[in-house]
Amino acid sequence: MSTPSFSQMFRVFGRIGMLSFGGPAAQIALMHKELVEDRPWLTERQYLSALSFCMLLPGPEAMQLATYAGWRMRGTPGGLLAGLLFVLPGAAVILALASAYAAYGSLPWVAAAFLGIKAAVIVIVLQALLKVSAKALKSPVAYGLAIAAFLAIFTLGIPFPFIIAAAALVGALLMRGSAAETPTITVSPARTLGTIALWGTLWLAPLLGLWLFAPTLLADIAVFFSTLAIVTFGGAYAVLAYMVQEVVQGYGWLSTDQMMDALGLAETTPGPLILVTQFVGFMAGAQSGGWGMGALAAMITLWVTFLPCFLWIFAGAPYVEWIATRPRLTGALTGITAAVVGVIANLSIWFALNIWFADGTFALSALDPRALALSALAAALLLWRKWDLLIVLPILAAAGIGASLI
Repeated sequence: MSTPSFSQMFRVFGRIGMLSFGGPAAQIALMHKELVEDRPWLTERQYLSALSFCMLLPGPEAMQLATYAGWRMRGTPGGLLAGLLFVLPGAAVILALASAYAAYGSLPWVAAAFLGIKAAVIVIVLQALLKVSAKALKSPVAYGLAIAAFLAIFTLGIPFPFIIAAAALVGALLMRGSAAETPTITVSPARTLGTIALWGTLWLAPLLGLWLFAPTLLADIAVFFSTLAIVTFGGAYAVLAYMVQEVVQGYGWLSTDQMMDALGLAETTPGPLILVTQFVGFMAGAQSGGWGMGALAAMITLWVTFLPCFLWIFAGAPYVEWIATRPRLTGALTGITAAVVGVIANLSIWFALNIWFADGTFALSALDPRALALSALAAALLLWRKWDLLIVLPILAAAGIGASLI
């Protein structure tokens, strides 16, 4: 392993941030390629141990994995650099699109471009799923956990935290690994408490100020999305239904159609899907007090959504290697990683259904031939020709606009 400079990290994590389309499956695979395969910055074991650890945390696991990788290389400054570069490109795109959406309403040409991008994302996610499966499924028990997790969430709708808990128990009992070497990072409980106090204050002190002095809308946004940051185990998909219900029915900030447009925008921009919260915050503020209020609400939403992620990682990162020295804990994390493969497979199918079929079911009458053709083009360019994603995505966006004119 080598220690990169900050300029090297800026280039690589900046690239990851710009290319982090396709949700957690594609993002996790992209980081594996950049940090493990292409560069000796993390070992395979370090990467998978960190991935399993991040799956246990609330919030976007891919963003937290990037933050951990940066922390592992260059400490807290490296973690901040990697985490911010993972989020900020997508946040800038969401702000621009939300501003246009608030000013002009639904934009047909934007929707057409997104159709092309989403068609490419299906291929990206399937490609990523194969790569993650190859790394995580190395025993009959692992395959069994992946299949069971898929069936549990796809057919029974069992909540993600229950699936993870069951996988951890099975892994601890049946997949005990060998203890790793002595950790190279010293665990200090006193330092951990100091980290929690610092980042907890940075997170919660602004909430108190907003509650005391800000308009009710901004205070409500801060409290709601702070709460969401604590309960988003399993990534954004695990809490989308709850968020939609509260945003549309509870607070009345957005209509159902606006919420669906928000999800569509977030799914086709770089960065974690939970950036949909930024769109919601912006629209709630803009509809109440214009663009300035919307921008302020979006900034507050980003703060309370992602600052807790830095708290979880900077407090817990020193314990990742310690966990790897405990065979039962290692087995539990291995079980979780295997189960996550099944969960990602479910998300991949859900994504394909909602892009290829108008009503989200396998009904031939609802099949969108344009979306299917665009996915075929993406597969040819990415899998056959092996073109770079930065080249393929603009081509697919243009093809989507062209297809809309047919």
